[in-house]
Amino acid sequence: MPRHSLLLLAACLAVAACSKPQPPKMPPAFVGVAIVKEQPVPLSVELPGRTSPFAVSEIRPQVSGIILKRLFVEGSTVKAGQPLYQIDPAPYRATYDSAMATLASTKVKSERYAKLLAQNAISPQDADDARAGYLAAKGAADSARINLNYTRIVSPITGRIGASTVTEGALVTAQQATALTTVSTLDPIYVDVDQSSSELVALKRMVQAGSVDPNGPLTAKVSLKLDDGSTYPLEGKLQFTDVTVDPATGAVRLRALFPNPNGLLLPGLYVRATITQGVDPHGILVPQTAVGHDAKGNPTAMVVDDKNIARLRILKTGQAIDGQWQVTDGLKAGDHLIVEGGSKAQPDQPVTPQVMPSKPAGK
Repeated sequence: MPRHSLLLLAACLAVAACSKPQPPKMPPAFVGVAIVKEQPVPLSVELPGRTSPFAVSEIRPQVSGIILKRLFVEGSTVKAGQPLYQIDPAPYRATYDSAMATLASTKVKSERYAKLLAQNAISPQDADDARAGYLAAKGAADSARINLNYTRIVSPITGRIGASTVTEGALVTAQQATALTTVSTLDPIYVDVDQSSSELVALKRMVQAGSVDPNGPLTAKVSLKLDDGSTYPLEGKLQFTDVTVDPATGAVRLRALFPNPNGLLLPGLYVRATITQGVDPHGILVPQTAVGHDAKGNPTAMVVDDKNIARLRILKTGQAIDGQWQVTDGLKAGDHLIVEGGSKAQPDQPVTPQVMPSKPAGK
């Protein structure tokens, strides 16, 4: 084909291509945005723990003898000072009566010698000996009275009493190794939990940096979930944090105190405790659905700038709270965060934002 014919054909094809209709340009994606707000955010941690009695008293005899009576019902609640056992008091009463008789005799002698000394009828040494004899007899009488009182064993604390290890007629000895029974105070009751020392150090650093208020209104409040998943209806309070780290576990022991008026919590019960340790006064919470991750695993989110361009932000997140992430870096109050339609938006591309209705905090 001649060269001029080829040029003519190419020109015709170019004109045809130019006249072919082009596909319509896609409009900017519609996205729902929420305006980021600051709010006080309670910082809490859920930890496994076990219950332990508020007070425990192992009941042991302080004198030897035969148990005449058991004066309590096993498993019942006893009061402080309530009699629990009666040891045969006969030999101790006899000793006490003898000591009282000796005391009476020495008292009369001491008083008589004191009068004679005032009259210079005896030497001071004789009066001193009589006085010393009276004081010794008084000490022996006091000791006999104490031992007689010890024959009635009473509860030193109020609480739930366990099973008895002895029956009536059993011989018990003073300060024996085996306890007769145990009384445990269960209202209130302790809950002991262990927190990672690294978590505790991180919290203290946030406090020192001023990003966490350790004296906020919710600080040290504790709630419980029981082994069956139910929530314990009463709230507890953190009592103390141990001053040492367990070298075997790297954990620090925390102890909370809970009211237990109905006796639902028993010693040794497995629970999960949620402890509020501080408040972030300038906290930012965002829906978890609005947070993604990049190829390196860093949390990310999309925001819309003042020119309606989608921008990718790399975040630092803290705790997960009621379906939301606490954001510690990457967002600020007033940002327009994409919460719906984020899959349609591309970084650095225009979008059509629509502000979504705000939801209550924590929802």
